[in-house]
Amino acid sequence: MATIKEIADLAGVSRGTVDRVLNKRGSVNPQTAAKILEIAQALDYKPNRAGLVLAAQKKNLKLGVVLFGEGNPFFDEVIQGIRHKEEELACYNCSICIKRVAVDTDEQLQAIDELVEEGVNGIAISPINDIRLADKINELYDLGIPTVALNTDIKNCKRLAFVGSNYYQSGATAAGLMRLMAKGSDVRIGIVAGSSEILCHTDRIAGFKQAIEKYEHMNVIETIMNHDDDFISYDMTSQLLKTHPEINALYFAAGGVYGGCRSVIAQNRVEDITIITFDQVATTKEMLAKDVISATICQEPFIQGSKPLDILFTYLATGEAPSQEYYYTAVDIRIKENLD
Repeated sequence: MATIKEIADLAGVSRGTVDRVLNKRGSVNPQTAAKILEIAQALDYKPNRAGLVLAAQKKNLKLGVVLFGEGNPFFDEVIQGIRHKEEELACYNCSICIKRVAVDTDEQLQAIDELVEEGVNGIAISPINDIRLADKINELYDLGIPTVALNTDIKNCKRLAFVGSNYYQSGATAAGLMRLMAKGSDVRIGIVAGSSEILCHTDRIAGFKQAIEKYEHMNVIETIMNHDDDFISYDMTSQLLKTHPEINALYFAAGGVYGGCRSVIAQNRVEDITIITFDQVATTKEMLAKDVISATICQEPFIQGSKPLDILFTYLATGEAPSQEYYYTAVDIRIKENLD
């Protein structure tokens, strides 16, 4: 394996100059830098990863995390993954700062600005799919602050990677479960989602709708948005079922599941409505156990919390870019009989 000394000898410069070029520290004559990089490439130079990670102890790296607000219990499980990774990175003097905000672009932008003021070196975020947020992520990239999207993605920006479910595939999976589990030969579906501004919600709906196109007996009657709020979900689901009493299946593409299920119970519709949901929070498990929900699709929230921080730390400590752009979690189907 080539060493910095060998590169320095061939280039006729000091090892300090080679180190500055390879690690992008300080200014070096452009012609000299180009020569050093050419030699390093020819020798297939690879940095000592262990040494670089140990050097990160001196950098006192700080990572920021921006998640959606306290009202969504799914992110409580994401935070478990974050805290686990935080303990692991503590020995490298790397700290984590978490901010939970509403599903609101202005609040996310403010949280990012606060983290930058606090001196973070990288940010993991569950982003709203908004051009202003994409521009902010591009701005962070230009400042040398990398970003990883978690749980939901964002288009047209320079984020390093995405960690989360393949939501289009998850939507198609939900359609397959609905086909297998729905009662009767005419399946009339109400879709309950969180927000049209969150890409994972819209992708789940798109995957679901495309998958049911091949089945003439399955049709979507109406789609409503509940902002992942159980109280809003209760009211909107109640109104949906009163307006469309023909609905005999509900597809919850986001949060607010418990409120929607309570509405179904209140209207004595449990026996004739098939419900497919996402995630395995405590209230969803309760509804599964009571046969209100037929099946739920889980997405490994622990990994969604830990993996983005692993990607950011590795990139900042070693300069090693992630090996892939998309890190998809498993599609994990749960029914009453295989609850944890």
